[in-house]
Amino acid sequence: MLTSKQIKFIKSLSLKKNRILHKCFIVEGEKMISDLLKSSFEILDLYASDKWNNSEVDYIKLSSKQLQRISQFKNANKVIAIVKIPEKIILKDTGVTLVLDQIQDPGNFGTIIRICDWFGVKQIICSNDTVDMYNSKVVQSSMGSIFRVNIFYKNLVEYLKNVNNPVYATLKNGNSIKKIKKNKNCHIIIGNESRGISNNLFSYVDEKFSINQTSSDVDSLNVAVATGIILYDFCA
Repeated sequence: MLTSKQIKFIKSLSLKKNRILHKCFIVEGEKMISDLLKSSFEILDLYASDKWNNSEVDYIKLSSKQLQRISQFKNANKVIAIVKIPEKIILKDTGVTLVLDQIQDPGNFGTIIRICDWFGVKQIICSNDTVDMYNSKVVQSSMGSIFRVNIFYKNLVEYLKNVNNPVYATLKNGNSIKKIKKNKNCHIIIGNESRGISNNLFSYVDEKFSINQTSSDVDSLNVAVATGIILYDFCA
């Protein structure tokens, strides 16, 4: 049985300021918890209903009604975890590093994390005003990939100053992605869904490119879709 204080605390983690304060976030659902248990992330508390069948870990049994009270979603999942936000170290400049500038939509960000996982991109660098990676919608839409991709928040100007490998940027009127010379060890900047890449980042860009468009009736691509196309071209 959960106390009112425990319920209040868990529900407070829906806000970024409280996740930062308490250094933890919420993970929900059987698929997500399965991936969480295989990761190095530390579980602080685990709550589940009788319908969740797992004899390998200890958890606190709750009724469906109690789970609903602490869930961040309209319909509660069978299992909910409170997870410690880990300390992480930035990887070396090897392979593709994705740089996200002001990505605001949590669903898009979660999908981008999942796409990076698919193509073996191990590191994402985000501008400080990109949506919080521990937002419940980001976590859920990553489908477990958030536990396998390292994500960092940085002042992008200060970060890019110290990057040694080539920096690419997506631009609507850039060179065709099919024609540019690609370096397997590089940074690729993806811009905001509506505004694109911030002007103050272009001085750090070595190559600007665009995705070939075959129809004149569409103004733009969804940022997650565009990321998938780009990473296929660079990583596949």
